[in-house]
Amino acid sequence: MEKTADYIVDFRGAIESLTLLKLTHVFRGMKRDEVVRIVGLDPDTRSDLFKVLSALSCEFAYEEEQDGEFCSIHIKKEN
Repeated sequence: MEKTADYIVDFRGAIESLTLLKLTHVFRGMKRDEVVRIVGLDPDTRSDLFKVLSALSCEFAYEEEQDGEFCSIHIKKEN
């Protein structure tokens, strides 16, 4: 699935707890089938992200790494 993102959230240099709060806020405002691109997740935030998103109705679209510096994840809202 290579859909362009409807929302882009850049977490590079952000505090982990605030990133998760911001992401849930963005995700709740999204409509069905919209995609959010999350940029700049460190490994700890990435694992916590999936714990938070498991309670939400979403589909993991794809993930890519850029030169080991950051990660970009696309997630589609289902409901």
